[in-house]
Amino acid sequence: MDIQGKTVLITGGASGIGFEATKQFLKNGAKVIITGRNQDKLNAAKQQFPELIALKSDVSKAEDANALFEKVSGLGGIDILFNNAGVGVPPINLGVANDKHLAGAVYEMEVNYFGVIRLNNLFMDMLQSRREAAIINTTSILSIVPSVLEATYSATKAALAFYTKSLRSHLQAIQSSVKVFELLPPLVDTDMVADRPDKKMSPEKLVDELIKGLRNDTYTIRVGDTKALYFLNRLMPETAYKMVNKKEHYKQLK
Repeated sequence: MDIQGKTVLITGGASGIGFEATKQFLKNGAKVIITGRNQDKLNAAKQQFPELIALKSDVSKAEDANALFEKVSGLGGIDILFNNAGVGVPPINLGVANDKHLAGAVYEMEVNYFGVIRLNNLFMDMLQSRREAAIINTTSILSIVPSVLEATYSATKAALAFYTKSLRSHLQAIQSSVKVFELLPPLVDTDMVADRPDKKMSPEKLVDELIKGLRNDTYTIRVGDTKALYFLNRLMPETAYKMVNKKEHYKQLK
């Protein structure tokens, strides 16, 4: 896929993976529109890159998604929809009563899964009107093997992974011009996991691999540990599970 000259919409584009993607898409000749819930972060991104367009929007809210679609339509539309925004709630001991657990799970599902489908549905006709267009859905290493600490987050990403594969096959069957990519990051060095001591990949390295995957039409883009875990899980699923869920993780549940 050719990136130069394309217009890309990046949800959660003002920080972490999204902000690094903003930088690299701009560097590769794309026009970039970013969204996010934090106006201060959007302003800071705009200050650093005046050429980008920053729009405040919460992907978990239908009214925000509809308003975003109208604004983007008024700007001439997009060629690439990068569903990058994601949330994770702090680990909760599932073995004890906790009113926050369901609320956290609903919130994760609204952002990580339903929010993606909502935007895809809104922008589908626009994308299909383009000669070459794409949807990028960000799943996770935890869509392959779930985490004992992040059970509901893992579930949202597994749901998104299945949806992404089905959406790709569906669009290919109807000979649509819209390509569907899945980005599977390992643990990435962002504010979301700043307090975790585990090995982390830099956002720069992750987005480098994303750009390569887009250019080569590699529809499933597994990066770093995600690639290794995918093959290990096929051969030795119990070993793969233990690699993701280490003994020290179980201690956090007590």
